Amino acid sequence: MSASFLSSVHLELRARARAAFTSLEPSGPLDDAQLKAEVARLGFYPYLVPSAFGGQSAKVEVLSICVLREELAYRNAAADSLFAVQGLGSHPVLLAGNDTQKQDLLPRVAKGEVLFAFALTEPEAGSDVGALATRAERTAIGWKLNGQKRFISNAGVATHYTVFARTGAGPRGISAFVVPASTKGFKVSKQMELMGEHPIGELQLTDCEVPGSALLGEEGQGMKLALSTLDIFRSTVGAAAVGMARRALDEALSYSKSRKQFGAPLAELSAVQALLADSAVELEASRLLVHQAALTKDQGQARVTYEAAVAKLFSTEAAQRIIDRCLQIHGGNGVVKGAPVERLYRDVRALRIYEGASEVQRLVIARHLLG
Repeated sequence: MSASFLSSVHLELRARARAAFTSLEPSGPLDDAQLKAEVARLGFYPYLVPSAFGGQSAKVEVLSICVLREELAYRNAAADSLFAVQGLGSHPVLLAGNDTQKQDLLPRVAKGEVLFAFALTEPEAGSDVGALATRAERTAIGWKLNGQKRFISNAGVATHYTVFARTGAGPRGISAFVVPASTKGFKVSKQMELMGEHPIGELQLTDCEVPGSALLGEEGQGMKLALSTLDIFRSTVGAAAVGMARRALDEALSYSKSRKQFGAPLAELSAVQALLADSAVELEASRLLVHQAALTKDQGQARVTYEAAVAKLFSTEAAQRIIDRCLQIHGGNGVVKGAPVERLYRDVRALRIYEGASEVQRLVIARHLLG
């Protein structure tokens, strides 16, 4: 396993996380509330905020988050999603929040006392964020929000939602608000069931009134804030893909050594060896691209849109191929409901869609190359 971009601190973090996350191995139907409590108990949320607010390091390190997401996704995709969205939803507070907002929320993020969601996507606004229709109108005491959000991870278990709403026209007419789940007029209108199991749902905001202090940053800064947050977390999606692919390869290696066909272990068949070799090559390349994008950001480059797009595109597409090969090695046993490779086959599919679909990443990469 390549670790060329990892310092001794990152290697220690990886070892600690690998040991801790064994408790997250699915043993039956997932209970969202229990999963939320267990992820908080394990104590890795401090890596999502700076030390000034109770976090682990002086600044949020993308490479550390990548290390954690690889180990989380290796064990439990739902736990990985829950952890990642805590970071995704709370990071706008770090980027644009005032001192009061930061002091109130970020220490509680680090302790796991609050859980965030990132409420950007809508029924008609997925990749096309400019089609966002949820509106926020000024009132005497603050803002009134009306609209619907869809495909919101951590819906139903989050205590706070970073909601993006339209306050004007065009891309500069979008603003961001922190909305506690207990706010009148806010509700999780539907829990959604996807191929892979994790808490996700639809939100309904009906005359949802929040104070002026709920606004993050300046009015009209929401689009910039959303893109800046995604710029940081997009490469970590690739890390989750690496974790899932690594788990599939480990399962395939173990199975091919123990399963006998035609009087010998599957591992002795050249066709199986080719599947394993191709998977190993793509796995190593994926990890290197992900770590490179993360380290580039950590070393101070303002934007890593291109590097993150390359890492996410390659690693998520490669993970899909790796898991498919590994399931093929398992034969009929690979499609039995509940088998690790069957679960991975379902879990990995969403990674090629969320936080920028593969098609969008190709556009980002091409536009960068074309200047």
